Amino acid sequence: MKRIYAIVVFTILTTIAYAQADDKGYQEGAWVLKGVTGLNMSQTAMSNWSAGGENSIAGNAYLNASLTHKKGNWLWVSNVVLDYGLSKTKSQGVRKSSDKIGISTQLGYSTDNVWFYTLMGDLNTQFAKGYNYPDKEHQISNFFAPAYSNIALGMEWRPKSNYSLLLSPVSTKMTFVCDDYLSDLGAFGVDPGDHFKIEAGAFVKARAELPLMENVNLITTADFFTPYSKDFGNIDINWDMLISMKINKVLSATISTALKYDNDVKTLDNEGIKKGPKVQFKEILGIGLAYNF
Repeated sequence: MKRIYAIVVFTILTTIAYAQADDKGYQEGAWVLKGVTGLNMSQTAMSNWSAGGENSIAGNAYLNASLTHKKGNWLWVSNVVLDYGLSKTKSQGVRKSSDKIGISTQLGYSTDNVWFYTLMGDLNTQFAKGYNYPDKEHQISNFFAPAYSNIALGMEWRPKSNYSLLLSPVSTKMTFVCDDYLSDLGAFGVDPGDHFKIEAGAFVKARAELPLMENVNLITTADFFTPYSKDFGNIDINWDMLISMKINKVLSATISTALKYDNDVKTLDNEGIKKGPKVQFKEILGIGLAYNF
């Protein structure tokens, strides 16, 4: 895990350092909305194909947006990340390929427009049930099962408008499991039968939005949390990255990745025996319609 932490921290710091070359600026007293949304599709069609295979279709819709309001010494920033995708094959039917709801908002006060006294709240969950295929009888996740919410109070370093680093020694992480079946199993770190768990700890959040080159934009966010308990030093990580590449006025290609590590989320071996937590990683490459705003 130490290598994973080092890779994440190095990548975030490198991104922030590069981000200093760009600054979109604030508009005093105005609401500034920016982001990217789109729809990616892929299809495979075969007829008498001697090498084998089967017809398939897949797609996902996504939104990554931020809303900023700057007035005097006050700064209010909200971010929304939505993603949902499905795939269908003849043998496997319809399966979920991606599912994310991420909302965060923060209010900061500053006298130098670089360091802000900041209060932040966020929520991360999903739209629909998830399964460990081919088992479609027992869900392993659901809407608000889990849902994670962080409330953090601290200092945010924001020397320019397109990147930031929030440091919070006073934060709480709340875990919701609003599904009776998963609650009874004690999934996602709650005690069996409980639907809620709260932990106090330290929290760090880094975010950057910048152009990598002409028509190629990057949005990345990384959260780190460690509880003030016997598990102090076990860092939960939630790192998302979206690269949007504009091909022409209509078409765009996107690469999205998600890396997670949660010390409370245990894994199961082939015999159904609980094992320790593992790094979770997902990558999606898509070509489709996109709109930057």
